[in-house]
Amino acid sequence: MFSTLLQNLFNALQWGSFYSMIALGYCLVYGVLRLINFAHGDIFMMSCYFAFFIASFFLSTMAGLPGSVIFVITLALTMVATSGLGVLIERVAYRPLRNKGAHRLYVVITALMLGFVLENGNLAILGASSRRFPDLITKRIISFGNVNLTNLKILVIVVSILVFAILNMIVNRSKIGMAMRAISYDKFAIPLMGIPVNKVITFTFILGSSLAAVAGILFGMSYPVLDPYMGMIIGWKAFIAAVVGGIGDIKGAFLGGFILGFIEIIVVAFFPSSYKDLISFIILLVILTVKPTGFFGVAKSTKI
Repeated sequence: MFSTLLQNLFNALQWGSFYSMIALGYCLVYGVLRLINFAHGDIFMMSCYFAFFIASFFLSTMAGLPGSVIFVITLALTMVATSGLGVLIERVAYRPLRNKGAHRLYVVITALMLGFVLENGNLAILGASSRRFPDLITKRIISFGNVNLTNLKILVIVVSILVFAILNMIVNRSKIGMAMRAISYDKFAIPLMGIPVNKVITFTFILGSSLAAVAGILFGMSYPVLDPYMGMIIGWKAFIAAVVGGIGDIKGAFLGGFILGFIEIIVVAFFPSSYKDLISFIILLVILTVKPTGFFGVAKSTKI
């Protein structure tokens, strides 16, 4: 019984790690712009495909390189490519609306549209066939009694914690992080203080997209079947996890991802897997009913 509980605990930590890294991307953009970037789940999907093509290229042209080296190169280039996509989306779609003072509803519609563009653009260019992510790291099973872990599962958990620690340091202890928090507090007064708002927003999208890239390559290695719509459900779940944790706070978004991961694994352990989403979302709905701002969220008043 104890070994089963421990096994489910590690499975939940792995799933929660994916949700947390994606939820942090939602939280960053929302924290600075008060914008829900609904295309973020599809940016995660695109990062999986970027990693797939980059890894396949290096595996075919530099087969002599160790898989761990190719993994590091693929991770770095995937973060660059995904960040470029995030900046492109911000420049082409969001910045014109922001400069014209468009209503927030139009920005939300644009974000939803961008998700469909990425999904169906991928489908039109690459086709509907699923692709298998290449093996970059040899999987090894590590056993502790009846509890079985893989080196990849441990890597996912460790990387997610490391990513959160680095992000927390950037947001709370750097000048660019201070500027991000200042824009979130008062976006109208900040330009008067000489802070380049557009540069800070661009950096925010780079940071959020990089987190999606890290989650994407680790997810592709863990569950190596890629399809154009894989980011839709994961993106929505990560957004809900961010809301449950408190979407304006990175600690809340990080915690919310693990909460959702734990709930899903526990439901699958005791109920048929087809009930996973139903029961998970009911539990999350109850949590939001009791605490609408999420665990770390704070209700804010708006002056009129």
